[in-house]
Amino acid sequence: MNRINSDLFMACFTSWVAECWPDKLDLVAIDGKTSRRSHNRKTGHKALHLVSAFATNSRLVLGQEAVDEKSNEITAIPALLERLDVEGAVISIDAMGCNPAIAQSILDAEADYLLAVKDNQPTLHGDIKSYFETAPTEEVEQVETVGKDHGRIEVRNHTVSHVVDWIASDRSYPGAPRFPQLATIGMVESRIERGDKIETERRCYISSRLLSPAAFAEAVRGHWAIENNLHWSLDVTFNEDQSRLRTGHGAKNMAVIRHFALNLLRQVHDKRSIKRRRKRASWDPQYLLQILGPLRC
Repeated sequence: MNRINSDLFMACFTSWVAECWPDKLDLVAIDGKTSRRSHNRKTGHKALHLVSAFATNSRLVLGQEAVDEKSNEITAIPALLERLDVEGAVISIDAMGCNPAIAQSILDAEADYLLAVKDNQPTLHGDIKSYFETAPTEEVEQVETVGKDHGRIEVRNHTVSHVVDWIASDRSYPGAPRFPQLATIGMVESRIERGDKIETERRCYISSRLLSPAAFAEAVRGHWAIENNLHWSLDVTFNEDQSRLRTGHGAKNMAVIRHFALNLLRQVHDKRSIKRRRKRASWDPQYLLQILGPLRC
């Protein structure tokens, strides 16, 4: 694993996913994760940071791009998109990817972007919040969702507007970033109740697709699947953060191997958890062959 060319191995993974699961994608989340113990202080080698694309509805890892550190995600995302067939999908990225160059690379891949806007774009962030506070009723649409989980109640109000000419045109402030084909701005207002405590939060987004409030809510909630169904599984089930591989290409290639394994385990149609499926496969050769079936596609 240390000697296999990591770029070639990642390309093989991407081709395998495209061959075995050729269905068109609808929602794709892109986010980065650091393998925290893959650093080497003696040599100055930094921990591996992997930017992954995750199909949120089918719960498949589509591909990945390795970078030296989190700040390099901006250059990794376009390289990752070049290898993927995401035509017609909505690509969601957190605030790190909120810049016009990333937006254009998504459009070049014939997809649409949904980008979180935070304080890395402070003026745009403030303008969107101010707009929704004073917007005429006829310019906005809303939908409310309620979630109950882990002893808490979360009420989310999703608001969208397709009146974006004040951002997309020369009427916006001088030097404002021009996001290509901007079509929707949105805001999520969350009210979380945990016992006697109440927390509120506002999150802003921009998108190149004309999203209804329901579609906007689905896309925003879907982005969290990359945290819950990918990053959490890698940490808890595969103990990725405890891996001390750091020689040659070992860390990068084993990260891809874990993605291979996770994709295969998720295709098994039974009620076992990922952890139990791994354990059963180690004991039962027939069950292992059932899991490995897509490798022969």
